[in-house]
Amino acid sequence: MNLHEYQSKFRFAEFGVPIPRGKVAHSPQEAYEIAKELGTPVVVKAQVLIGGRGKAGGVKLAKTPEEAQRHADNILGMDIRGHRVLKVLIDPASDIKTEIYLGVTNDRAARQPLIMASAEGGMDIEEVNRVSPEKIIREHIDPFLGLRDYQIRNLAYGIELPRELWKQFMKIARSLYTCYVESDATLVEINPLIIDGDRNLLAVDGKMSIDNNALYRHPDLAELRDTSAEPTAETQARAAGLSYVKLDGEIGCMVNGAGLAMTTMDITKLFGGSPANFLDIGGGAKADKVAAALRIILADPNVKAVLFNIFGGITRCDEVALGIIEALDEVKSDLPMVVRLVGTNEEEGRRIIDEANISNMQSAATLAEAAQKAVKAAQSA
Repeated sequence: MNLHEYQSKFRFAEFGVPIPRGKVAHSPQEAYEIAKELGTPVVVKAQVLIGGRGKAGGVKLAKTPEEAQRHADNILGMDIRGHRVLKVLIDPASDIKTEIYLGVTNDRAARQPLIMASAEGGMDIEEVNRVSPEKIIREHIDPFLGLRDYQIRNLAYGIELPRELWKQFMKIARSLYTCYVESDATLVEINPLIIDGDRNLLAVDGKMSIDNNALYRHPDLAELRDTSAEPTAETQARAAGLSYVKLDGEIGCMVNGAGLAMTTMDITKLFGGSPANFLDIGGGAKADKVAAALRIILADPNVKAVLFNIFGGITRCDEVALGIIEALDEVKSDLPMVVRLVGTNEEEGRRIIDEANISNMQSAATLAEAAQKAVKAAQSA
């Protein structure tokens, strides 16, 4: 789960990271009142869960409350790479002398957290890594020992941070790592961490991603999820307990198990098709969950064929078959459908499908056969 900039920075502040004390506005009038309260100049920043705000015109400097109001009026409702702006952050403008990058993330290969710093702050860190990887200073953190002082000093020395700022930097780095650990985050990032005109360090932008699997431990963070910034289908899938990601293809896939879902998507591509989604109904899925999954697939206008690939282990094939019939009773569809049911109660599942006498549905014995039939049906649709 990704947090907005203002949510990330407010969370950082809870752990002692210095941030501009800005406020969020949902209307131009609110932006005017906040700018008047904070004192000008201020920065009006679009709050969307996507990068590239500045280039799209979503970040503006305002020298008066009236100007802040005008900028907010222009930015609110703006579409930035498919994300509609519903709120803006009004931050006091900072006197930026130097920009630094500081972040903590997971290094899956090393199986350890990784803290990174770069003197190339304010830039896309992925681009810095691609063009000049030597400009990113990295330190792996032993999760049992935590972040050590010598590691922070290595970062400060590596980015040539002035010595008089090392004490501030050490406090911020420790606070950021504590925030990362205690939030069950997969990424915490300050970009940029600035040196201002008073020779203080300040986090003027922030990004934070929380591990979805740990949200049950953080109901306060779970409440911060902005469902308006995600596709409706993904919101519905999460409510139904499904793992769903929308893609750009034309073959809707319903599979049980993440690995089998990836295999199904790959073999669909192998035979010339393109998956419209990743959808894992999980183990032990009952008819109601299958029905919810099929409704989500059929709601996608790009879908031209549906492929069911169910391996019955914990999941029973007859329950899946009942879910398919239930969903088709509620959501009528003439899209071609290919069903492969193998495993627990597969004979009963196939019997349920056959007795339903659905004209646009056909079965397949193997995954390869199912994928070929689904691709052919989609191409003919």
